[in-house]
Amino acid sequence: MTNRSAPLRVKICGITRVIDAVLAADAGADMIGLNFVEGSPRRVDLRAAREIAERVRGQVELVGVVADEDEARLVELQRDVGLDWLQLHGDEPPERVRRLLPRAFKAVRVGSAEDASLAMAYPGEILLVDARVEGQLGGTGVRVDPALVQPLAATRRVMLAGGLKPGNVADAVRAVGPWGVDTASGVESAPGIKDPDRVAAFIAAAREAVSS
Repeated sequence: MTNRSAPLRVKICGITRVIDAVLAADAGADMIGLNFVEGSPRRVDLRAAREIAERVRGQVELVGVVADEDEARLVELQRDVGLDWLQLHGDEPPERVRRLLPRAFKAVRVGSAEDASLAMAYPGEILLVDARVEGQLGGTGVRVDPALVQPLAATRRVMLAGGLKPGNVADAVRAVGPWGVDTASGVESAPGIKDPDRVAAFIAAAREAVSS
């Protein structure tokens, strides 16, 4: 069950540079996401991921974003980089998620009540909820309908993603009551390049929405 008294978790995803990882950590992020998905504009290679991880390990939790990878490869990746979490962002079935627990969670794409209902079949306490955009795994900047996410957030630790930025994250937090929030493009000056002012503003707005 979600602990409603727990502080809101903030994840800055799509980190590609050490400088941006440090920026996010210093601004108060709880997690950073390192994207290993082929074809993503925010993809990092192993060398860059290790450098980033070494610099901020112990300051933030490290999340590896992956999609439909071989399980043995995922275990190796998690060990080699020192990832705290695997975020499964492809079409992985519930059984695969279960085998990778407890340090993994599923990212689900929600665009209908049926999607939200199917999401409940995934094991693990955490679910990342992104918007469903056909042909895209995520990072689209499209927002999720809060009414579709509220039932999930009432029973699971929902990390809300999808089109969140400094100007709308507070409203999203109040509408959904998530365990955490996630952003990538919403705090960037270019794909994979984080803007310091936007990162700081996003984290501040998210925190203020919980305390106000």
